[in-house]
Amino acid sequence: MEITGSIKEVRAQVKEWRKQGLTVGLVPTMGYLHEGHKSLIDRAVLENDKVVVSDFVNPIQFGVNEDLSTYPRDIEADKKLCEAAGAALIFHPEPEEMYAPDFSTYVETEHVSAGLCGKTRPTHFRGVCTVVSKLFNIVAPDKAYFGQKDAQQLAVIRRMVRDLNMDIEIIGCPIIREADGLAKSSRNTYLSPEERKAALVLSKAIFHGEEMVKNGEKKSDVILTEMKQIIEAEPLAKIDYVEMVDADSIETVEEVKGRVLVAMAVYIGKTRLIDNFIV
Repeated sequence: MEITGSIKEVRAQVKEWRKQGLTVGLVPTMGYLHEGHKSLIDRAVLENDKVVVSDFVNPIQFGVNEDLSTYPRDIEADKKLCEAAGAALIFHPEPEEMYAPDFSTYVETEHVSAGLCGKTRPTHFRGVCTVVSKLFNIVAPDKAYFGQKDAQQLAVIRRMVRDLNMDIEIIGCPIIREADGLAKSSRNTYLSPEERKAALVLSKAIFHGEEMVKNGEKKSDVILTEMKQIIEAEPLAKIDYVEMVDADSIETVEEVKGRVLVAMAVYIGKTRLIDNFIV
């Protein structure tokens, strides 16, 4: 497995693979990889001849006073995980490689990025779309892999690819959870032992909502009220949002009909965590 921070070197390697008739998969990440990321790499390795993992903490998707400077990083551990999973190349650029000093071109989706996380992080998805479109241009993959935990991000990327006629297949992969149910996240490392225990209210509420739907409940207000009650019973938890939306348009819905996303963002202490399920 190779690692490079050079756009030129990534393009040269991919061109060589293309000459050999090989397919290429891309797994975009911000590093500090865990089992959730590994599940994406594992699937990409199964479905492509070569897999590129981008390992880049993207500064333009962090808002003012967000955790850019403290976001966890461990490139040595990332290399071990990628190599064990069978990735062929890690792209680990510095911000200066990705963004010129006078960088001024952005990619942005409307509507689908406005709700949920977009309400409290209004510039976040502009940063996500911009860096992902750059990665698509650099790697030119056949397929790209994203986790379902970031369900709105997945919907935004799919809309961008559709609207801009990008010749890339977007693959969504299931949420990977800890043994006690908490969705795996790089930000889980911020949690104190007490907060880590409190964070289980997210998955507890998710599982309860799923069970309600399985038992025939379709009204969003009934489902969301019970989910919120579970979270509000935890003193360390503060709700950002708990909503039911159309899984593709991210527009609010009043009942379970078609493909529906039930998503939440909750602060446990100062750490903002997300979780969801799809019907």
